[in-house]
Amino acid sequence: MGPNNVDYLSSVTKQAEKLRIDGNNNFKKDRFGAAIDAYTEAITLCPDVPVYWTNRALCHLKRNDWTRVEEDSRQAIKLDNSLIKAHYMLGLALVQRQEFVKGVSELEKALDLDKGAHPKGQMVKEIRQELAKAKYYEWEHSYTKRSWELQNLKEACESALKEKHFLEHVEEFIEDDTAHLEQLEALGRVFNKVAEDDMPTEVPDYLCCRITLDIFCDPVITPSGLTYERAVILNHLDKVGKFDPVTREPLDPSQLIPNLAIKEAVQAFLDKHGWAYKDIIERSASS
Repeated sequence: MGPNNVDYLSSVTKQAEKLRIDGNNNFKKDRFGAAIDAYTEAITLCPDVPVYWTNRALCHLKRNDWTRVEEDSRQAIKLDNSLIKAHYMLGLALVQRQEFVKGVSELEKALDLDKGAHPKGQMVKEIRQELAKAKYYEWEHSYTKRSWELQNLKEACESALKEKHFLEHVEEFIEDDTAHLEQLEALGRVFNKVAEDDMPTEVPDYLCCRITLDIFCDPVITPSGLTYERAVILNHLDKVGKFDPVTREPLDPSQLIPNLAIKEAVQAFLDKHGWAYKDIIERSASS
């Protein structure tokens, strides 16, 4: 590559960067159309720079233009699969299209990347909140479909029992309705049992933080064997004192160990009882 080519590429790169800065300034002023124009010009000059794509995707997100959010996020991921924001925004776009399984997968990818790249997880809280929403919407969508199917099946079974009962009355002159009523009651119990997992109840105590009484997201265990939500116990150690709030024994943040068994138990509970994600959403919104 000759000197002229190097100078040209350097000039193009500088021009694209200037356009990115212009786009950023417009974005800060909520001038999303102007920001999109600037990022688009930068992309035209340097299409292999992923940040230009994620910046433009964020502008589209602000406009609720989810099709373009998805397009730009996918292009950014093609260029760099480790981009947290690209996976995050793609996840949001897929959830908007009710592609919940794929959306959840992208949000989980963003969460894993953020934890790996940033020990303190700069976007963890935001991603977890959106992930909980996505999983709740996924459950709600499935619940609505299941409820409709169960109701139709129940009505069909009841209709069949009633028809059988009617025929027996006509053909065999049976006057006792006891057996028929018992069959209907048994049928009701069967369908109620099937629907139990979808009915909100109390979350078991062992799956909840001792301080907040909320279901765990990131449980950690202390040397004394007690489990707390990581953010909550760290806040206690920072603002109250370096001791276990229950046992009062000395406790340092370095002594906290992830409680993987409880984390797996929480996930198993949430997989079975998707309604519980609503508690996580409400907690995140109020904190």
